[in-house]
Amino acid sequence: MKRPFRSHFFLFFLIIAASAPVLAQNSQTQTQLKVKQLIDKKAEYNRLTNGEMDGYRIKIHFGGDRENARLVKNKFSAKFNEYNTYDEYQQPNFVVLIGDFKSKLEAFESLKKIQVEFPNSFIVKGRIRAK
Repeated sequence: MKRPFRSHFFLFFLIIAASAPVLAQNSQTQTQLKVKQLIDKKAEYNRLTNGEMDGYRIKIHFGGDRENARLVKNKFSAKFNEYNTYDEYQQPNFVVLIGDFKSKLEAFESLKKIQVEFPNSFIVKGRIRAK
């Protein structure tokens, strides 16, 4: 009576061992599909958000005079050319923003350098361009 049990056990083990490569291949295929789906979702997200994300910038100027805002932007660019500069109109002010900082700490480190020349500058939250 022990023989039928052993033969069934051996047959079961043989079936499992034979199907393992097939299961592993399916798992690998599923992983590749998931990775492709994630890449596609990221590409779609970047397309919808124009490659922007939440982050921080430093506001170095705001006021009602467009020419003054342009002068401040040019003065800043001459001294700190490593930062991107942006000018916006936020009714009723012309605003000059700089940088694309992912964290507030990163923005704060740059703010300390900038405040030497632009003492009224401060950190603002906004949409930034991903680097």
